[in-house]
Amino acid sequence: MDENLIKRLESAVSRLEALSATGFRSGSVAEEVGDAATDPSIVAYGDLESQYVSRVMSAGEKIGGQVLDVSKVIAEAFSVQKELLVKVKCTQKPEASGLMEFIKPLNEVMAKAYALTEGRRSEFFHHLKTGADSLAALAWIAYTGKDCGMSMPIAHVEESWQTAEFYCNKILVEYRNKDANHVEWAKALKELYVPGLRDYVKSHCPLGPVWSATGKTAGSAPTKAPAPGAPPPPGPPPASLFSSETNKSSSSAPAPKVGMSAVFQEINSGKSVTSGLKKVTADMKTKNRADKSGVVSVAEKEGRAGSPSFSKSGPPKLELQMGRKWVVENQIGRNNLVIDDCDAKQSVYVFGCKNSVLQIQGKVNNITVDKCTKMGVVFKDVVAACEIVNCNGVEVQCQGSAPTISVDNTSGCQLYLSKDSLEASITTAKSSEINVLVPASEADGDWGEHALPQQYIHVYKDGQFVTTPVSHSGN
Repeated sequence: MDENLIKRLESAVSRLEALSATGFRSGSVAEEVGDAATDPSIVAYGDLESQYVSRVMSAGEKIGGQVLDVSKVIAEAFSVQKELLVKVKCTQKPEASGLMEFIKPLNEVMAKAYALTEGRRSEFFHHLKTGADSLAALAWIAYTGKDCGMSMPIAHVEESWQTAEFYCNKILVEYRNKDANHVEWAKALKELYVPGLRDYVKSHCPLGPVWSATGKTAGSAPTKAPAPGAPPPPGPPPASLFSSETNKSSSSAPAPKVGMSAVFQEINSGKSVTSGLKKVTADMKTKNRADKSGVVSVAEKEGRAGSPSFSKSGPPKLELQMGRKWVVENQIGRNNLVIDDCDAKQSVYVFGCKNSVLQIQGKVNNITVDKCTKMGVVFKDVVAACEIVNCNGVEVQCQGSAPTISVDNTSGCQLYLSKDSLEASITTAKSSEINVLVPASEADGDWGEHALPQQYIHVYKDGQFVTTPVSHSGN
């Protein structure tokens, strides 16, 4: 117990020295940093690291290799966030541009985690993806209010972990009966976020970080535009966090009220707000009009069904988050969704879309289609895999190459392969009505359709079960 306390004190002293050398040089500010380090919320964060992060590191050391590498990056990310929380205690709340610069160290660590998932797919790909995707939960520190485009901090942590949990569950299934160390690592990582980080945020920062009212002003990012051809800074924060609305609010001229605020302002002004309204006569009432009835025509029904609408589960999204992940969510009735500015380091996550079509015009690292209905996805090349989970009636077309395509818990899936993707490995589980269409050998030939089997016969023979797909007559 004494050794752990000494290690924690030494770690705190080293971090304070680093902060003093980089951003807090004056004596008064150094005193503020020292006070911030003893703040109950900072002490509680240290307990979070010693209780949960240490378990992930311990499990990663037992496995070694790339699992240990991603474990070290996770520990580094939590350490960087602790330093940012110390700075928050003695820094005034910055504007949008200043906030981007403030969380830049955290973005750089996240970019380092995603870099581990790039290149040739390794045997520990699910570990790397779980660790990299889970770090998005640390972005809760960028929450500045209900208009910033993010969920509340507690909800953000839970939602971010749900994305990473997809790959975490794959680890648990794959190593359940093979290696207990991998199972221990996956469980330790889950507990780090839920309940670990979630409960910390709930107890100390439920409405976001508490900035200092009298502290140092955070340095804003330079306003000068970068020279043409210059590379962009690594790991930008989500576009939704720093929208144009936030930038407009920083101008000196007050913005006019809009929406319901403008309505109530006009009502409270004492003006005659009903002066422009027309009086409804008896012949204008619906019950007295011959051209109106309670019957809805078929054409009117089709017109309503064909119009784009919004999902009840949340607002529609099509945005790049943390510079690494394209998120397409809750799109309904949209046939013109396009992602054209992408690269092989980015992934695409499609969730909760219906009656829509998405085109991905470029090579990406990974594509996941989750809980979508009657959704079409057209992509060129994917480095790792295209995964379809929990969907119903989807169509996916590969125009380039894809090493792996997996279909899990899906009913109704049409896969269109190109000549370059005919050697793709297709994995199915708990799915039905899966058809794969391949191009004809002739230039003007028809597509060849192949139904993947969903029924199997198991026969006990020579001391073991032999499994063969069911062959229906006419196939």
